[in-house]
Amino acid sequence: MNPLAELAHLNLDPDAKTQVAAVVQTLLEQAQRDAETLRTQEAELQAKNAEIQAKDLKIQALTLELAHIKRMRYGVKSEALAPLQRDVFEETWHTDLSAIEAEIEQLADDQSGATIVKPKRPRAGRQPLPDHLPRIEHRHEPGRCTCGQCGKDLVKIGEDITEQLDVEPAKFFVHRHIRPQYACRHCETVTAAPIPPAVIDGGLAAVGLLAWVLIGKYVDHLPLYRLEQIAAREQVSLSRSTLADWVGRVGVALQPLADRLAWHLLQGNTLHADETPVAQLDPGSGKTRKAYLWAYRSNDLQPGPRIIVFDYQPGRSGAHARQFLGVWQGHLLVDDYGGYKALFAGGDQAACIELGCWSHVRRKFFDLHQANGSPMALAALERIGTLYAIEATGRDLDCEARKQLRAAQSRPALEALHDWLVKTRVQTANGGASAKAIDYALKRWPALVRYAETGHLPIDNNVVENDIRPIALGKKNWLFVGSERAGRRAAGIQTLLGTARLNGLDPAAWLKDTLAKLPVWPNSRIDELLPLAPDFIETLKQK
Repeated sequence: MNPLAELAHLNLDPDAKTQVAAVVQTLLEQAQRDAETLRTQEAELQAKNAEIQAKDLKIQALTLELAHIKRMRYGVKSEALAPLQRDVFEETWHTDLSAIEAEIEQLADDQSGATIVKPKRPRAGRQPLPDHLPRIEHRHEPGRCTCGQCGKDLVKIGEDITEQLDVEPAKFFVHRHIRPQYACRHCETVTAAPIPPAVIDGGLAAVGLLAWVLIGKYVDHLPLYRLEQIAAREQVSLSRSTLADWVGRVGVALQPLADRLAWHLLQGNTLHADETPVAQLDPGSGKTRKAYLWAYRSNDLQPGPRIIVFDYQPGRSGAHARQFLGVWQGHLLVDDYGGYKALFAGGDQAACIELGCWSHVRRKFFDLHQANGSPMALAALERIGTLYAIEATGRDLDCEARKQLRAAQSRPALEALHDWLVKTRVQTANGGASAKAIDYALKRWPALVRYAETGHLPIDNNVVENDIRPIALGKKNWLFVGSERAGRRAAGIQTLLGTARLNGLDPAAWLKDTLAKLPVWPNSRIDELLPLAPDFIETLKQK
């Protein structure tokens, strides 16, 4: 309805119509301005609401990230549902308490003429010292063999034995090889025993010293300058350039063993895979660039040797994984990194079939619960905990029995968990940490449930993460890799030493023995030198 048009039909004099028309026009203009103001305010309100919602989501994400960082920095790394928070100053407190007790004892001893009864220190049950350690006996006899009161001879009635643990620092010694030379006067020839073969011909270092250097660098993560300082304390001069030369030459000698381990690893049909960033020196720029140490691990739920293989690459592209795996076919357990996705193209018909890691799924909900005590996250953790409880029950079963257990218990639990996630997601707002945690599980669901269809597939990727963790921590000592060649050499040596640990071998003892045998060992029997379990080595010998 147009008020001005209706005004023309009214029976008013012209002046009154003009005045009324002016008032109506003013009111219409005011109403239009008010409507525009209202629309503007509504738009601003919607924008502010959207901004507030975005900020709320950002605050939630930052709170979650902060809680995760605090847990990693100050708390235990375990993802138990209700862990006891470890105090960062616990070690200092124990040290200070012991120092205070010692000072009190000293003050008590200094009080001359006073009889002070020292309280008996509480002692926890001490573990017995290992039987394989050599014992050095110290016998403490009384100053005399007669009684101090009556003068009669003392009779031995028993012994009080206490043991203390001691250690010697690196002990250097010299092997002197003496080769007598014998002459035949008739033939005019000289005969002498041949020079013992060595990994480094004519080198200064014996196999024990070479093993000490490699264990220090790649197991204890000590830079060579620290090993140089340790030797200097024993008045032994070992320059860094000499140590570096030994590491380079031994690395080349050991590389065929690492390559052979990689071959054995790829004979299995299930692998774990993970990667960790490593700083690599960028010559000329004075800076470092990011490279990656890829790790591939055998499946503990299947028979066969336990093997960990490291592959150093200049980047994180999925092409590096494809290059390492080659024509390998089987189940590959990985996280949600996109570089692996090309390997899984084709789903169950692909050469590589994806396995999801339940530990990563659980971590999303654990961080959420730690950040804000989310009841939804707690419920998810309890449901996932049921899956792990079933795995703990079947840990010592064979593959067929474990398959039956999973069919009877794991698969129904997984179906119930999926239904619960779907229903919960409908009631959860988009964009928040809760929605992201649920979406992460639902997006990877086909890969996450594959393990329950068999008895040999693992539920998570924890074993390879545990194997790669010492290197991730150790790089805080050596800071960066000097070159790509150095990275590949480190990967080969870490492959051998890491596999030795997995098979219950002492890496130092295995390395020393192998370096002694390697110079004259036939290549056709190279498998016998690998750091694998003795029973598997015997199997290889029979083949």
